[in-house]
Amino acid sequence: MRHSEFWQRMEAALGAAYASSWARQQAIGALGGRTPVEALEAGVDPQQVWRAVHATLDLPARER
Repeated sequence: MRHSEFWQRMEAALGAAYASSWARQQAIGALGGRTPVEALEAGVDPQQVWRAVHATLDLPARER
């Protein structure tokens, strides 16, 4: 998954206005207590970050 696809999925799940804000503020245990933005900046694979976001938001399996 590319970063652009990650952000498309984030916007689809949370809305364009809220996705970026949420990704900068929400620390996720599965990402070592980092926010999604911090994890991406640290070089974590966007697919891994998306899986952590998906689980945190308890999104439907079809959006995985």
